[in-house]
Amino acid sequence: MKEIRDGVKSNKISSSEPLVLDIEDFKGDFSFDALFGNLVNELLPAFQEEDADSLEGNGNINGNDALSNGRSTQAQSSPLFPEVDSLLSMFKSSCSQLVELQTQIDGKLYNLKKDAAAQDSKHRKTLGELEKGVDGLFDSFARLDSRISSVGQTAAKIGDHLQSADSQRETASQTMELIKYLMEFNSSPGDLMELSPLFSDDSRVAEAASIAHKLRSFAEEDVGRQGVTMQGNATASRGLEVAVGNLQEYCNELENRLLSRFDAASQKRELSTMAECAKILSQFSRGTSAMQHYVGLRPMFDVEVMNADSRLVLGDQDSLPSPSNVARALSSLYKEITDTVRKEAATIMAVFPSPNDVMSILVQRVMEDRVPKLLEKLLVKPSLVHPPPMGEGGLLLYLRMLAVSYEKTQELAKDLRSVGCGDLDIEGLTESLFIDHKDMYIEYEQASLRQLYKAKMEELLSESQLSGESTGSIGRSKGASISSSHQQISVTVVTEFVRWNEEAISRCTLFSPQPASLAANVKTVFTCLLDQVSQYTTEGLERARDGLTEAAALRERFVLGTSVSRRVAAAAASAAEAAAAAGESSFRSFMVSVQRCGSSVAIVQQYFANSISRLLLPVDGAHAASCEEMGTAMSSAEGAAYKGLQQCIETVMAEVERLLSAEQKATDYKSPDDGVVPDHRPTNACIRVVAYLSRVLEAAFTALEGLNKQAFLTELGNRLHKGLSNHWQKYTFNPSGGLRLKRDITEYGDFVRSFNAPTVDEKFESLSILANVFIVAPESLSSLFEGTPSILKDAQRFIQLREDYKSAKLAAKLSSLWPSS
Repeated sequence: MKEIRDGVKSNKISSSEPLVLDIEDFKGDFSFDALFGNLVNELLPAFQEEDADSLEGNGNINGNDALSNGRSTQAQSSPLFPEVDSLLSMFKSSCSQLVELQTQIDGKLYNLKKDAAAQDSKHRKTLGELEKGVDGLFDSFARLDSRISSVGQTAAKIGDHLQSADSQRETASQTMELIKYLMEFNSSPGDLMELSPLFSDDSRVAEAASIAHKLRSFAEEDVGRQGVTMQGNATASRGLEVAVGNLQEYCNELENRLLSRFDAASQKRELSTMAECAKILSQFSRGTSAMQHYVGLRPMFDVEVMNADSRLVLGDQDSLPSPSNVARALSSLYKEITDTVRKEAATIMAVFPSPNDVMSILVQRVMEDRVPKLLEKLLVKPSLVHPPPMGEGGLLLYLRMLAVSYEKTQELAKDLRSVGCGDLDIEGLTESLFIDHKDMYIEYEQASLRQLYKAKMEELLSESQLSGESTGSIGRSKGASISSSHQQISVTVVTEFVRWNEEAISRCTLFSPQPASLAANVKTVFTCLLDQVSQYTTEGLERARDGLTEAAALRERFVLGTSVSRRVAAAAASAAEAAAAAGESSFRSFMVSVQRCGSSVAIVQQYFANSISRLLLPVDGAHAASCEEMGTAMSSAEGAAYKGLQQCIETVMAEVERLLSAEQKATDYKSPDDGVVPDHRPTNACIRVVAYLSRVLEAAFTALEGLNKQAFLTELGNRLHKGLSNHWQKYTFNPSGGLRLKRDITEYGDFVRSFNAPTVDEKFESLSILANVFIVAPESLSSLFEGTPSILKDAQRFIQLREDYKSAKLAAKLSSLWPSS
């Protein structure tokens, strides 16, 4: 079988040759197909070649021939698969050998299992023994580690003891040396001549300073203990008081010597020498004396420099300082100070061992010395009881100076913080400079706004008086009250009030960074504006009302009876015309005042919405309270406006009644030529009245808006309706006069339609219907008002004005027709 596996086979295997299979054939990459192929390939190739030749030889035979030849060949030739016997014999032999191989393998497997079990038992026993050995080994290692640790700790303790002993030895040596020096200082008071050379050698001054500092600390501590002991023992020795005094004297002398050397080096800009001196001086009170000495000698704190600051900022003493000029001067000065501090910072960083402490002292000196001396001259707090006059700037100048100084000083503090100021609270220091001014700031702001308002009113009054002097003679010649334009409400003036308030609010924002305090101050300042606008508009409306009152007095003065001469009546009519002109002028003037008052209120409301409301929102209720105050403040002006509008209606109706009385003729409605072609034109009185109303109400249409306009025109329309109704009750009407009346009513109705007042339109339509009672025949009166019972009462009054009322006996007829009326 090895020959088969190796591919070396005989050309033909006979049945007598036994087939030998070996276990080796099944090892490695075993393939049954390969084994089977190797077994049968020696027998099968001959058959395959013969079969292939037979197929090629018969390739050209047709289908019928092939079928017949196949049948004949099958009948005549040998069996189709002659090697089958050999293969069967070989397969049987192979099966027998395979069974034998299986038996052998099973035996070997059994023996291997027994050997594996024995080896496993032996291995387990060995592992157990090894584990015991390893445990013992670990115990040994633990004991060794513990021993090593103990030895290490002992060695460390020995090292510590050795280090401590060395330190103690060094300390003892230094102590002995210090005691020697201390005894020198404790020999006699004020005797510094017998000291060791160390204390007089300039090259060893650092060492001398260190030793002197230690000796003084020890001596002062010993004296303190001696003082406690002497309280209980009067016989105790004096101790080291002499040494303390001598050491203090020596330290002072040494410190002064070092400071002198430091100053000399500073003048020569020898930074290394300065740094050396500063380092040594740091042993005396942590170097505070050196730091303060250095800062105190800076040229920026010289008196001449600070006087120059005042001259730069304040300018000429004979002129008022301008806030804008002061702002520019402060910016320039503070920039110079910042640049100087920045230069000093470079030197301080190179010289001092604790530069932050020196910068803190330097900046503190700037904020507590140089800046306050300037602010003291710049910000002189004025008296609230006797404030400076506006010619000298008033309180406003002080507030503007305060705002400029505060803002620029804050900028200086930020710049110095960026340069460096150690742990100094420069922001708090800056606030402390203005604390006295900020405490009463809001009172000054209120007083300033009141002062500005008072000055403005005085200015307007002066202008009004000058204008009155130039126009007074003209007004007196006409017999009318002519109001000067300066007495009118001016939107420009209200805008100026708002500008003052905006400026004050900007200062509130600057001085009150906290939302709560800011809201409180803003509310206070805004209330000042409300008071100013309320007072100004109310007084303006009252002045305009005075014109209406004067015009009414003029009208009353020229009311005459009927029994007067023609000359007196003509003079009275002329005076009445002048009074009417004065009334019309006063009406227009008041309407202008109302219009400007409304514009002023709108300006305040817009200012509140844009600038004030957002500042009040952080505080609950502040916004609503200000809105309520705004309504309350405007109520006085609204009251004056309402009274004035009522007077305007009285003025208009008085002139309407005068025109009707002067222009209306009895023949207008009772023409003697009745029956002729009627005159369809309005009466002259109607034309004059409508022309007057159109002219005078033009100002009302322009001045009034919204509900105010609607209410005014409705009231005027009702009064006009009532006045005309009463006026026509004085006349008698024939049919042509009724047509003329209807034409007048139509003219009046067309005019009042511009009022856009439905109730007024309805009343004039009713008048037009009532006018029909003068046109229809007496027998048609009963059917005239069918469907309109609401005007029966007025109809009865109008019917009584008919020319034929008595002759046609209309009274009896009407009583029978309308018994319930």
